Amino acid sequence: MNGSHEYVSTVTSKGQVTVPVEIRRALGLKAQDKLLFRIVDGKVELAPLPMSLADAYGSVPPLTQPEDFSSIRASAREERADRAVKTSQP
Repeated sequence: MNGSHEYVSTVTSKGQVTVPVEIRRALGLKAQDKLLFRIVDGKVELAPLPMSLADAYGSVPPLTQPEDFSSIRASAREERADRAVKTSQP
């Protein structure tokens, strides 16, 4: 946003304010994002709250299901046995 722009919003009886669309776009905000309010020299700054590791936990599903280590171990033993047989043959 270049220059100075002003936007008006009303505070509800519960202290809620609708953030104007222009402000949401400028800050890259979407539904459920958290905002940081900071008072600096008598002025209020508004910024998106950076996501913490705790916030991100569980937001991405695992790439694979948990491994079945019993079947992996059995497969490794079979491969090792096959190699042993191949190397012992003349």
